Formats: sequence, structure tokens, C-alpha cells
Amino acid sequence: MFLFTAPGLWPACAGAQLTGDAAGPQQLDGPWGLRLAPQIGEEALRPGDRPAVAAIANQATGTEDTDLSLKGAAELRRYDSVTTGASIHYDVDSDLVDGYGDVHLTRNGESFAGPEAHFRIDANEGYMSVPKYRFVMTGGWGSAQRADLLDAERSVLLDGTYSTCQCTSRPAWYVKASRLDIDNGSNEAVAHNGVLFFQDLPILASPWLSFPLSDARLSGLLPPTMSIGSTNGVDLALPYYFNIAPNYDLTVTPRIMTKRGEALSADYRFLTPSNTGEIALTYLPNDAIAKTNRYSITVNDHWNLGSGFGAYVNYNRVSDSAVETDLGAGTVFPTSSTTLYQQEAGLTYGDGPWSVLARVEHWQSFSSSLPYNREPQVNVQYNRYNIGGFDFGAEADASRFTTSTADATQGNRFVFNPWIDYAIVHPGWYVTPKLQWHFASYDLTSIGSDAPSGQPKVFNVNVPTFTLDSGMTFERSVRLFGQSYIQTLEPRLYYVYTPYRNQLFAPVFDTAEADFGLAEIYTPNSFVGNDRIADANRLTAGLTTRFIDPASGDERARFVIAQQYEFRTPRVTLVDDESIADVARTGLILGASYKIAGNVAAEQAVQYSEANDALTHAVAGFSWKPAPGKVLNFAYRYTRATATLDDEPVNQFVVSSQWPLAHNISGVGRVNYDMRSHHLIAGLAGLQYDAQCWSVALALEKYTYETSSSTLATGTRVLMQLQLKGVSKIDNGLLEQFKADVPGYTSPAADTAPLSRFSDYP
Repeated sequence: MFLFTAPGLWPACAGAQLTGDAAGPQQLDGPWGLRLAPQIGEEALRPGDRPAVAAIANQATGTEDTDLSLKGAAELRRYDSVTTGASIHYDVDSDLVDGYGDVHLTRNGESFAGPEAHFRIDANEGYMSVPKYRFVMTGGWGSAQRADLLDAERSVLLDGTYSTCQCTSRPAWYVKASRLDIDNGSNEAVAHNGVLFFQDLPILASPWLSFPLSDARLSGLLPPTMSIGSTNGVDLALPYYFNIAPNYDLTVTPRIMTKRGEALSADYRFLTPSNTGEIALTYLPNDAIAKTNRYSITVNDHWNLGSGFGAYVNYNRVSDSAVETDLGAGTVFPTSSTTLYQQEAGLTYGDGPWSVLARVEHWQSFSSSLPYNREPQVNVQYNRYNIGGFDFGAEADASRFTTSTADATQGNRFVFNPWIDYAIVHPGWYVTPKLQWHFASYDLTSIGSDAPSGQPKVFNVNVPTFTLDSGMTFERSVRLFGQSYIQTLEPRLYYVYTPYRNQLFAPVFDTAEADFGLAEIYTPNSFVGNDRIADANRLTAGLTTRFIDPASGDERARFVIAQQYEFRTPRVTLVDDESIADVARTGLILGASYKIAGNVAAEQAVQYSEANDALTHAVAGFSWKPAPGKVLNFAYRYTRATATLDDEPVNQFVVSSQWPLAHNISGVGRVNYDMRSHHLIAGLAGLQYDAQCWSVALALEKYTYETSSSTLATGTRVLMQLQLKGVSKIDNGLLEQFKADVPGYTSPAADTAPLSRFSDYP
């Protein structure tokens, strides 16, 4: 046995990399003695120094500082490379290593094995015949007729293969190409005249195919998505991602639908210190079913202009109401549509207590009810807090309301809403009286036929409101079911007085009735918007109790009861012929939420209207998640029939789940069922299989969507997505759909990356 070393150190062999305290050096014989490093590390060389070179073999001959010949179990080592073989010749002057007979070359986390190799150590360049190779940092491996090593990061593989599957005898997928350019520095591989095989079947061929070597962003193909549906037929999309810059990217998606034709989508995202946004376009020329061109446009852009000023654009437009369902693209397959699209642009300003909004807002609507446009709107708000104990502020809003609806009321409205309160806050209790005023001035430019008789064009509305909010908080320590908790008891009284003012002549530009729930019972107005201020003389009494884990502060349970009582029946309604009973707020709310054993959570709430002597709302929810990849959800909702709901009640339940069925196989499902009409509103049943280097997901889906404000349609489709890990690790379709449909859904675990390029170092 022969050992040769140049000045320096020869590091010990290493396997998998260690972490934490185990990765540190271990003291052998006292504080000033030797220390044993349990794994290979890197130390920066001093200027002018050369790394140590070590050699070991059964037999060696050579000339000092000129050349060295090694035979029999030969090894030549430097801190960043190792060459082994039956025989090795090292020319010191030219820095050339020639290896013969089962040569193994390891450098910078790459390993090559072949019958012979020729390599320059300092330049990190050379070649190997008929190599097999493995890239530790990316998990890739393969074989080729020849490997050309260009430098420390780049290599060229001729007539080679590449895969990241652990099974080397029969990988699930691999790329075969006449030339493979591997660049670990730019994290990119390029296959020339490449063919992608899956289960030994060619699924994609291209004269130029680029794919990333890790999870980092890189231009290239994303996983394709495919569906077979009742509206589009076979629907195949193949996205291509352009990594333009760290703060810019573009995804272009060509798409083929057998029933409709060929479509193209583009999604451009950008982020700068002063500008952020997204532009998304979809275009289908000459839809074979609709017999017309179809499109959708979305622009969302925000600017920071400095000194508190900003600007934004939010523009949405489609060719027809069903585009979102028929042609929708993105991270989640659409299962519903909308008939209303917002088109808005504005300027903003914020500085301390001041905030200003100036905007123009339009709507594209496919329903009979078209919202009013604002052309323009200027909104100014000023708010100050704790000035001598007082809080005060005001809102001023000037808007011009227009609509394309024939024979509709249009005009200008100016609103001024000042307010002041004085909060008396002490440990355990508070009282806050508040006075606010609503002033609205109308100047109508046209009056519709549905306006009240005698409607004036110019008029004012003045409405004052007084509120008194008070509450207390009590705490005590309790022990329930062997667990200690902090229990709170929080009573609250909220009184509102607003005198009646006739607002019949005020048109309804931007106002609707507020819901009656826990978020609304402690508000002074039962309408949302500036066209109606409800008259009120009512008291709301509420009681909340919470159970809090004293160690973590986590709220384990909450129970709420609230009663609202009208001392007189309100008279202000949204429209002239509306029943007074519809706006009465006397009612009772009960709610509860709790967590059990850390993996079970539940919520329930009911609302009872004493004015109508009926249950108005009921919700119940339950979630059980015993482990990652296992979740079961149940939700129920009931809403009493109202004019807003076209006198039809909501009586639905939703069940969703993700659950393992076998090794690496999980089932995913969701059912949304209407108990009133006894039909399935939406449903999804899917399977996902996750292997080490690939995954596939399949799902059958039924969905309901709107074609107009009064027309619903249903559709079905089969969805599929195949993901080859190592070609692309970005999900752009079905797994995101599973996540949206099943709360608590867990994506398959990602592969653990190697700790360093010295992992599995020989």
C-alpha cells in the first residue's frame, strides 16, 4: 500500500451529512488537543495557497513534482474532487489526471463512473467515456455515451438519459436526448432532440426541452392538465412558464378543447418597489359551440407614487357570462361563474388621519339588475383618536351615479357623516357614548318611472344617531375534564336611538339591507350604504364566555347569546312597498365554537326572529383532522326565504374529506347537496397517487353555474393531472382544486433535499 500527500490535509471519508451538535468537532484529548471532525466541511483557502492533493494505491511510481502513476485500488483526492480506478496517472505540470478501469470521478456533488476518464483538477474540465452519473444536489442520475465536463458547474452528456426516480433499474420516467446540457449554476437542464418517457412510453418529444434541476423558479413546461367534460369535451392544457426576472414572470398556456377549438391564455405578473400587479388574458377564436369569439381580460395593477399617493386599476371584462366556467384557467378549475364584472381605476392618498379616494367605477353585468356606475366618486375621511379622551372624525363623499338601464333614476349625491365619541375604559369594564350625523344632498339628473309620486330632483336628508356601548369582563380559573382553563364572562349592552326621517324620495344607489348576525347586531344601522339610515330605538344585550388554555393562550371554546329588542317598530324600508316586518330586528342569536383534543373543531349558530316568529338562520360546522392527510369536514346552512333570495330558502349541507385508502393512495371528495330541491349542487370525487418521483390525480366533478341572473346550468367533467417530479415541481391545477374544495387538505410531502454537496461523499 502506498500513500502520497502534498502539503495540506486529507479529509476523512463521509456519508450522509450531519446536523446540529452532531455536525460539530469532537474534542479528543483536552482543550488544546486535536479535535475530530465527524464530516467533511469546507474551509476557504488563503490567497496564494493551493489545495492539498492526496494519493493512495497498492503500487506507485513517479517523479517528484512532475508525475505520479498509481496502480491497484488507486485514489487521487483533493478537497473538492475524488478520482478512483484500477490505475491513475497524474501529470503535475499539466494538472491532468488519466484514469483507467472502473473509474469513479466525484466533484462538487456530482459523481461519474466509467471505464476511463481524463480530467484536469484545477480547471474542473475533462471527459469520460460511457459514464453513469448521479447529481447529489438534485437527485438526478442517468447514463450516456460520453460526458464532457466543462467547468465546476457545467457538463454535457451525449446520447444520455436523466431521471430523478430512485429506482435505477426501471425508472417511472426519464428523459432521453442526443445531448443533455446540465448547468447546476443556473439550475437548468436542456435536452436536445429529447423524448420524455413515462412507464417506458414516450409522452413528449421536442427538439429543445428545458427543465429545472430543483425547486427554484426556472423557465420551462409546467405539468399538463386534462379534463373530459360535458361542455368542452377533451380539454388539454400545456402551460409554459417564462422566468423573465426575479420580479417578473409570464405563463403562456395553449389549450385544445375538442368541442370548442383552440384557446390561448397568458398570465403576466410583476413586482417592483413602486408597482405590483397581474395581467391575465384568455382568447378562444370562433368557439365551435357559441359560434363567436370569446375572451376574458383581467388587469390588476397598483402603484406607489410616493408621499402618501397611490394609484390602481382593477379591470375585468368578458365576452359573455359563461366564459369564467367554460374557459376559466389558473390554479383552480372554476366551478361557478358570475354575471357581474368590475372595471375600476382610482387615485388614493393617506397621511396620518387623512385618507382620500378618487375613482371611476363601471360594471359589466349580464343580469337584469345592473349596479350604478360611479363617474366619478371622491371620498375623504378624517379620523382622530384619544384627543383629550375623545375620538372624532368625518366622512365626505361626492358621487355621480349613472346607469345604462333605460328609464332609471340617475344623479349626484353628496354625503357628510361626522361623528364623535368618548370612551371611558377601566380594567374590567368600559362605557362609550357616541353621536353621529348623516347628511345627504341629492341632485337628480333623471327620474325613472318607478320613482315615488312627487319625486323632487333636489332635496336633502338629515338623520342623527346616538349609541351607547358598554361591557364588562370577568375572569376565573376553572378545571374541566382534568384540564385547567381561564374562563371569561363578558356581558355587553348596546343601545341605539335614531329618530325617524322620511327617506322615501332618496333613490337606492348603493344601499342594501344588512344581514342579522353577530357581526351586525352591534352596529347602529340595519342598512349598508348611504341611501338609508334606519330609525331605531333598540337595545342589544349579549353575553359571551370563553375557555382559554392558560399555557398557550389558545381559545378552546366560546359560547355567545345575544338578544336584540326593538322598543318601537322601525318604519324606514329599502323600497316603498316593502313590509315593515322585513326590517324589524327583534331577535335572538345563539352561537358556540370549540376545539377538542387539538384535532376536532366545531361551530354552531342559530338566529331566531321574534318579529317574524321564525328561525331565520342556522349554521353548523364540524372538522376532524387526526393526522396530516386525514381530514373530515361537515357543514350545514339554513336561511329563511326572503325577497332577496327570490322567496326560496337555503337548506344545504356540505361534506368534504381527504383520507388514505392504501399505500400512497388517498381519496378526496366533496358533496354540496340542496335538501329543499333534493339535488346535488356540486360534487367532486377524486383519487391521488403519490410516488417518489411522480404523482397523478384523477377526479370526477359536477358543478353548477349561472348563465344569467335567473338561469342556472350544470356540467360534469373528468379531471386529470400527471406530475413528474424533477421535470416540474409546481402544481398548477388539480391538487390546488383539492385544496380549495377540502378545508384542511394536505398536499403530498415534498422530497427531502440533500444537506450539502458532500452528502454520500466517497
